[in-house]
Amino acid sequence: MFTGIITDLGRVLAAETAPSGDLGLKIACHYDVAKLAAGASIACSGVCLTLRERRATDGKEPSWLAFEASAETRARTTIARWRSGTAVNLEQALRVGDELGGHFVMGHVDGIARVVDVAPEGGSLRMILEAPAALMRLVAAKGSVALDGVSLTVNEIDGNRFGVNIVDHTRNATTLGSIAAGDEVNLEVDALARYVARANEGA
Repeated sequence: MFTGIITDLGRVLAAETAPSGDLGLKIACHYDVAKLAAGASIACSGVCLTLRERRATDGKEPSWLAFEASAETRARTTIARWRSGTAVNLEQALRVGDELGGHFVMGHVDGIARVVDVAPEGGSLRMILEAPAALMRLVAAKGSVALDGVSLTVNEIDGNRFGVNIVDHTRNATTLGSIAAGDEVNLEVDALARYVARANEGA
């Protein structure tokens, strides 16, 4: 489980497809990787991946983390488009006693949202996104969503579109600062909305 508060901005060093269809990823980071155990969960732009291998370096080259993304993950997220140089939002799993600064994020991406428009608004960026209708019924005004792993509050909803604001800190600390119209992001709806909707289906 995560909070949607990004703690590092990584960069893809390699993305290679295995014969099985899984995608092997090597991501440079600024973490003290010696403190990360193999099997740890790391959210990579909102996608919960299991750490397979890590390597600390002497400082001349970046430390890196290695993961494998399944064919299912590639089909549901933007990971299939990642290439060497792609920037990635990173967050380590929530530990007991950690501050919950965002909202509960599972790292289970529900689908992909497309950026329709980005424009300055005061000291922040106003972003309008479009998502599949099946997911939009789980998005609520003043509710929470995770976009590429970043916890954000929904401002308003208009059909299959919704708006969020990106403050300066988020622009500087995450990949959302370089987002543009036409880009796609990983969308995770609020877990509570997902389970309430599922319960209502059986009512």
